[in-house]
Amino acid sequence: MAMFENANCQAASFAFNTLGWMFSMICMGLAEWRVWYMESSSAPSQGLACIGMWKVCTYQPNSLHSRKIECHRYSYSDTYLPLDIRIAQNLLLAASLLGLLGKVLMVTGLRRLYAGHRQKDTTCNLFFAAGVLSIIAGAFILIAVMWNHQSVMNEEGIRFPPSFHIPFRPDRQETGTTVPVAALAAFFMMLSGLLTISFQLPSDSQVYPEVSKV
Repeated sequence: MAMFENANCQAASFAFNTLGWMFSMICMGLAEWRVWYMESSSAPSQGLACIGMWKVCTYQPNSLHSRKIECHRYSYSDTYLPLDIRIAQNLLLAASLLGLLGKVLMVTGLRRLYAGHRQKDTTCNLFFAAGVLSIIAGAFILIAVMWNHQSVMNEEGIRFPPSFHIPFRPDRQETGTTVPVAALAAFFMMLSGLLTISFQLPSDSQVYPEVSKV
């Protein structure tokens, strides 16, 4: 009974890991990490810019009820990207890979538990490794979130190409709606890692040497 309770706990941890990994993948594709308001700029620079880790989208008012949307994707050869975005790109990519690897290890450990395999050292090592990977992935996402927030608080600018029609620094800027999604991804990843590391097989699953009677 205790073994299946632990297995169910690890299944819940796997669900948290899956949610965290999905949210991390979603936030990588969204542009609303930073929101720039360009109110005093002259057209065509006037409007709104949403800056993400892999693309920037500008919203220019055409009329009272419509906006023109234009997005530009980044590449590794773009030298105008600041250091914080470049590092955040690598952190988010590493987090997605580590989270995926952690999921594979957790599935392997769960299969061994539900199949009745009771090699304590092997199973615990699988869950421990998965937990460590999940915690590291969550920490990477959290670093990207905190660095993005710090850049907004310092009102740092970005020298985009003139064709983007985005000034070096806006009139005002704030963190976008993607940041809570990324923070939630980091929370679920780290929660999953902590739950997974706390796993222990019940004592009755340990194999003891058989003592022969004389």
